[in-house]
Amino acid sequence: MQKRLSEQISLDPLTNRTGDIWHVFLKGDFRDMLYGYKFDGKFSPEEGHYYDSSQILIDPYAKAVLSRGNFGVLGPDDDCWPQMACMVPFANTEFDWEGDLPLKLPQRDLVIYEMHVRGFTRHDSSRTEFPGTYLGVVEKLDHLKELGVNCIEFMPCHEFNELEYYSYNSVLGDYKMNFWGYSTVNFFSPMIRYSFAGNRDCGHGAINEFKLLVKEAHKRGIEVIMDVVFNHTAEGNEKGPTLSFRGVDNSVFYMLAPKGEFYNYSGCGNTFNCNHYVVRQFILDCLRYWVTEMHVDGFRFDLASIMTRGSSLWDAVNVYGNPIEGDMLTTGTPLSSPPLIDMISNDPILHGVKLIAEAWDCGGLYQVGMFPHWGIWSEWNGKYRDIVRQFIKGTDGFAGAFAECLCGSPSLYQEGGRKPWNSINFVCAHDGFTLADLVMYNKKHNLANGEDNNDGENHNNSWNCGQEGEIVSISVKKLRKRQMRNFLLCLMVSQGVPMIYMGDEYGHTKGGNNNTYCHDNYINYFRWDKKEDASADFFRFCCLMTKFRHECESLGLNDFPTEERLQWHGHSPGMPDWSETSRFVAFTLVDSVKGELYIAFNMSHLPTIVSLPERPGYRWEPLVDTSKPAPFDFLADDVPEIETALKQYAHFLDASLYPMLSYSSIILLLSPDSNT
Repeated sequence: MQKRLSEQISLDPLTNRTGDIWHVFLKGDFRDMLYGYKFDGKFSPEEGHYYDSSQILIDPYAKAVLSRGNFGVLGPDDDCWPQMACMVPFANTEFDWEGDLPLKLPQRDLVIYEMHVRGFTRHDSSRTEFPGTYLGVVEKLDHLKELGVNCIEFMPCHEFNELEYYSYNSVLGDYKMNFWGYSTVNFFSPMIRYSFAGNRDCGHGAINEFKLLVKEAHKRGIEVIMDVVFNHTAEGNEKGPTLSFRGVDNSVFYMLAPKGEFYNYSGCGNTFNCNHYVVRQFILDCLRYWVTEMHVDGFRFDLASIMTRGSSLWDAVNVYGNPIEGDMLTTGTPLSSPPLIDMISNDPILHGVKLIAEAWDCGGLYQVGMFPHWGIWSEWNGKYRDIVRQFIKGTDGFAGAFAECLCGSPSLYQEGGRKPWNSINFVCAHDGFTLADLVMYNKKHNLANGEDNNDGENHNNSWNCGQEGEIVSISVKKLRKRQMRNFLLCLMVSQGVPMIYMGDEYGHTKGGNNNTYCHDNYINYFRWDKKEDASADFFRFCCLMTKFRHECESLGLNDFPTEERLQWHGHSPGMPDWSETSRFVAFTLVDSVKGELYIAFNMSHLPTIVSLPERPGYRWEPLVDTSKPAPFDFLADDVPEIETALKQYAHFLDASLYPMLSYSSIILLLSPDSNT
């Protein structure tokens, strides 16, 4: 991109402004031409104004933003923030969607996969033609199909600057990057440097690569959800760069204190002023664009609680149309009926897509189970994560809460009229330990981030199974694999929507680093070679468990299970133990496809023999036992000498008993008894 000003056109408020809209009509050939805006006005930070006519700003509505062409490569003169400019749209850029339409999968049927576009195929072992790009993901979509995933949740794919944190990391001898991308520069533009085309064709090629990815995912029955960051931008606080919103109208786009200071509910320097009437219309326009033009199927809203806070310059008249008695709301006050959430929920285009809130923010507003929902919003269920981690590692006092998680968290969602599928269940996500690290480390090991291990969450509810790190005894390794299977089984038999984090299906480790935001390297890259080696036995288990979930009618219910369908058990049938010291939870579940399931979790350090519910004319047959080595952990048709394996259980099952090892879980199926 040449940093050369071709033309500057001044706008006259008499002829180029209608109401609050500035406009100009230009004729000519705009191919290979870029544009930006200049805003003249008062520069007075203490009044919230940062107008500077010398700055060329990005159009907030630009459909592609160009600067550097290659990911992680410095600009001219080693500039991390070279001049950015906007693509000029032109008519003859039609994309052949081949009749693509929204899949509209019922949310209760989803298995979500949280993915980082670059990290998924950047490692050499991916052997893709276009590693680290949208096209690279297309090459590997069949992996997700095999895994049983029918929904991808992309970590941020809006334009951001990966060099925002660029600095030498003496620990690893490389450079820190903004790898995750939670620092948006422009909300309409796809991340240009995730494309193979890069700056070529002024960004049109990058747009079409993203569209191709969505189209190819849809062909395989996989929906696409975008992780969007409408809580802050890359402009930071008063010390940050002026790129777009700040120079356009700082006091409109950001929450400001009376003397121009930036509120920081995001923890990233500024807070997007979401419920201001201009900003909420901007967000609505953006979401509509990604649904109608890019064909995405929904959104996960990062730090979504910020979207429920009152805006600065709060005015009940411009929000509700009339003043409200006793309207004393201050900036950032949580609103029971936030105008932005109301508009999204009732929009004719957005009402029908998946809407998922990360229902907390960095200002202490925690709304899991209480996010304003209009009956359609779902939530990342952080309470599910915390409770499941505690119970499965054998902590006392969580049996009852764990049972609630298995039922879709009715105490959080039932009273407000929501359903089990409004709970997005997860054990691990991008932020925190991977599944392998959850059973490998008691403490975070974040020295590689160059912050003296001071960053990242200290309370991980993890357990290393007896020894810290990767080099441990064989018995500890076996227990870790068992615990990983326990977590995965729990996720797949819980009511609600399960979400898997990229790499957990083969046991990816980040070496105990629970905050890998800054690493464009092997720490964050999906290791295709690891997936293919000896650890592939866990990948097999994951595939079979997702397949089993899809086959069962009872594991994706539209409503919370009742006693007609679900019965709780303890070590004896019908006698559940909800005491403080209980580490055993079991239940039977009536299923119109499988007949009936018996599912039990023994998270005690002691083995036990379980008495099974009597079903005259039927007998219980083993399907899953996480204490068994692969392939006997899941008795699918590919198990060699499966009849011999089944006979090992026979004398117990003939007596309606089943032996369970410590830290193990099982699934049994009810079958007609051929002996009766």
